[in-house]
Amino acid sequence: MLKKVFESIRVGNLEIKNRFVVPSMVVSLCNEDGTITERFIDYHEAKAKGGFGLIITENYAITPAGRGFKYMGCIWNDEQMELNKELTKRVHKHGAKIALQIIHAGRETSSSLTGMKIVAPSAIPDPVIGEMPHPLTEEEIKRIIEEFGDAALRAKKAGFDAVELQGAHGYLINQFMSPFSNKRLDKYGGNLMNRARFALEIIENIKSKVGKEYPIMYRISADELIENGLTIEDTKVIVKMLEDTGVSAIDVSVGVYASGFHITAPAAVKHGWEADFAKEFKSVVSIPVITSGRINNPFLAEGILLSEKADMIGMARASLSDPELPNKAKEGRFDEIIECIACRQGCSEMLSKDLPVNCVLNPLTGNEKELSISEAKEKKKVFIIGGGPGGMEAAIVARKRGHEVHLFEKNNELGGQLLLASVPPTKSEITSFVVWQKTQLEKLKANVHLNTKVDEELLKKENPDYIIVATGVTPFIPSIKGVDSDMVVNSNDVLSSKVEVGQNILIVGGGLVGAETAEHLARHSKNVTLVELTDEIARDCEPGVRFFLMKSLDTLNINIMTNTQVKEIGDNKVVVSSNKEEKVIENIDTVIMASGSIPNNKLFEKIKDKYKNISLIGDSLKVRTILDAVNEGYKTALKI
Repeated sequence: MLKKVFESIRVGNLEIKNRFVVPSMVVSLCNEDGTITERFIDYHEAKAKGGFGLIITENYAITPAGRGFKYMGCIWNDEQMELNKELTKRVHKHGAKIALQIIHAGRETSSSLTGMKIVAPSAIPDPVIGEMPHPLTEEEIKRIIEEFGDAALRAKKAGFDAVELQGAHGYLINQFMSPFSNKRLDKYGGNLMNRARFALEIIENIKSKVGKEYPIMYRISADELIENGLTIEDTKVIVKMLEDTGVSAIDVSVGVYASGFHITAPAAVKHGWEADFAKEFKSVVSIPVITSGRINNPFLAEGILLSEKADMIGMARASLSDPELPNKAKEGRFDEIIECIACRQGCSEMLSKDLPVNCVLNPLTGNEKELSISEAKEKKKVFIIGGGPGGMEAAIVARKRGHEVHLFEKNNELGGQLLLASVPPTKSEITSFVVWQKTQLEKLKANVHLNTKVDEELLKKENPDYIIVATGVTPFIPSIKGVDSDMVVNSNDVLSSKVEVGQNILIVGGGLVGAETAEHLARHSKNVTLVELTDEIARDCEPGVRFFLMKSLDTLNINIMTNTQVKEIGDNKVVVSSNKEEKVIENIDTVIMASGSIPNNKLFEKIKDKYKNISLIGDSLKVRTILDAVNEGYKTALKI
């Protein structure tokens, strides 16, 4: 069924076995001194073992002043490279090739991180960082060019098959290229040829140290997506210059920090959206072009290759959710692939907090040894109460360990809160994970009991060896006069289509659930008023997801009322208070409660003292989001 993705390809003199690429992603698995860790090696080896043809490491800083993250790889001295020899050896063992990306962050870092003044082509702060950089002198520029060359030589000595220059995302090389950040008047500024000089001199320096045959790849933002930034017409000229200077492949991305939510785009952005930029590059260069951007399954990859928009497919977050994606695709095990849902929770959000990157759908990612599944020494009869994402994950892991598993769900369908979360616009891909979990349960022959409510009598009769309670959450209903009116429903019942709503809707609670419910109903031609007690809505939402959600809400003519409290619900009207002034909103057909949730732990509290071997999934102190429950379920089952 798939052919093109499994064809080999050459990057310079380097032959790569297929078209699957893991692009560079900082994962915060290194030490603070820039040395890599065993955990970092395990993470990359899993992708090589999973069948990816080319792996590009996260960006390694070439100098202390060039660091952009606290726990990133670094390459400014030989000692930092020692363990990298083990990394390349273990990746090569599985037939994959590995390139090392090298970087200087320039103004997209901070002096508090680097311990020294940040630098840039010009004395203009990055709009996101806000710190004034030192404008580089020509002498300082020459030193940095030498440092790039030295870093590439270290990479070659450590066994890396190629190096990739990080010329995208607003880092130093990109800063010289772009009129957005480069206002110089010397030979490194002004016209496009001068602005490209820094990158071209780096390439020439690298070649003088590693040899002309050693492949150099270049990552570029095809469009910076900012006012006065580089556009595709600019970058088409640039990539031709890069090819003529000896670059072996172009790795296409988009954006800079000021447009950063497009770099790792959430589910609101269409699949493969960067491929059209890659196609533009293919029209002007003959070297391989790599594209990425919301490509989360092998069929999308195949389609892009067959349409000749790109030569290789970068699957960054898809390799987080399933490092074995290529092997599963090759063997036709498509229903076993865990598809990325672009939630950004385990990757981008963790990176922004200097925490190790993981995947909320696949707890094993980044924890390959710590959370590996092994057969249990003693096989047990395990009861799991609740068929949501946490309960299903616990059932999958427990079954893989060899336990007799019984999963109980009181409703007629598995999925729990994920079924509701998948209803709002752009969230439908969440169902792919529910389907994956259900498929795993079937293949593992777990005993699934739908429409079954577990009580003390059943537990006493069956006497399980271990009980996992994963009963999830229940809607919180605030104490408001009139809240028991027939016109009041909760968001869960609306999203599950258990109730019908009228034309004029008022939603109480502007968190993520309330905001997404508002978007969902407005897109179905309802008139929506959203009332939030605090000063902003969707504040509990991951920032990138929130950015696109807010853009959507702005276009839907939703009446958003912040700093507003609902005081009373009456016949087709709602009384609200804002700044101590009351207002009556008339002609309301339906009031929807979206005021948050509370743990549904009644059963656990009732039986916890009667059973020694019992665990709870869904403790509000541990589970911040629905998808966090997957991680809890996985870890809980490992302990049985």
